[in-house]
Amino acid sequence: MAGAEDGGELRPRWLSSEEMAAWLPLITLVTRLPQALDRQLREDAGISHVYYQLLAMLSAEPDRQLRMGELARATGVSLSRLSHAVAALEARGWVTRCAASGDGRGQLAQLTDAGRQLLERTAPDHVAEVRRLVFDALTTDEIDQLGHLARKLLGNLPI
Repeated sequence: MAGAEDGGELRPRWLSSEEMAAWLPLITLVTRLPQALDRQLREDAGISHVYYQLLAMLSAEPDRQLRMGELARATGVSLSRLSHAVAALEARGWVTRCAASGDGRGQLAQLTDAGRQLLERTAPDHVAEVRRLVFDALTTDEIDQLGHLARKLLGNLPI
């Protein structure tokens, strides 16, 4: 861990009062926002935000399918957690898995018609909730800043 040296010892670089004033609301936001989105999606569709995100990512693909590894990276979910999530989505008939063509080891997750229909029913209320919780409180300039800051911070995180 980086810190100031003092006689061969590293001391922690404590957060300044300005950094702490930014950090505490940020960590609260990244904890509470997914909980709020989970609550809305569980009430409306009986699924978590992570499951919704997986379905939405697949729906955005031209053939409604992605390699499992790509889906894990795109959603920030571990392969193990993704495998469990896809199994649960398969059990509900919203996703299927198949071998990737030309690669005996790779697997594809594909959105089914039933999964697409679930998204079509769920998306309007989910987008309204995202707007209510995030974007309605921000100006256009703040939305641009939010996107810039989020991409910048994501660049520091492991894939």
